[in-house]
Amino acid sequence: MIFQKLGLFGRVRRQSDQFLRIFRATKGVANPQALASAGSPFASVYAAGYRELLSQVGTGNPQPTGKLKSLQAVTVSMQLASAEEVRRAEKGMSWLATTGSVTPFIGLFGTVWGIIDAFSGLGNAGAASLRAVAPGIAEALITTAAGLFVAIPAVIFYNHFLQSIRDLAQRLDTFALEVGAQIEKTFT
Repeated sequence: MIFQKLGLFGRVRRQSDQFLRIFRATKGVANPQALASAGSPFASVYAAGYRELLSQVGTGNPQPTGKLKSLQAVTVSMQLASAEEVRRAEKGMSWLATTGSVTPFIGLFGTVWGIIDAFSGLGNAGAASLRAVAPGIAEALITTAAGLFVAIPAVIFYNHFLQSIRDLAQRLDTFALEVGAQIEKTFT
């Protein structure tokens, strides 16, 4: 999951930067196909706003002309698309959070089980010696280490990805405002 999310956020960052460079270099309101980078969440948000714009001022031409009826409707379309993109980026995060919070307890359960096994070995040996308790204690320590080995990276990357998702959401909201302002200047 961690490697999958690292790849996803790296790809989203590259595609989004490329889309924003092209969008900002284009003057006016351009057709979404002309902007390329279809994989970018920004492209989806822009396409949603453009579809709503066409439904209001489109005349069948590839380039919309006319007067905008409702900027609010265009903005809402982009906000809905933005929310969908954020939801897509959040997919799998609950599994990562659950892994980070549950695995220490699984390790703790293994520790308790190993200590019980150690005391059982002590009782069966009839004498208190390191040889009687060592296997159970070793198993307990391995289980604890395995639980922590899984939990620590899960929590670290959960927090890292959560920040990436927040950044993406903020950038998408800002972009929707930027597009709305461009549409308002052009069509009102």
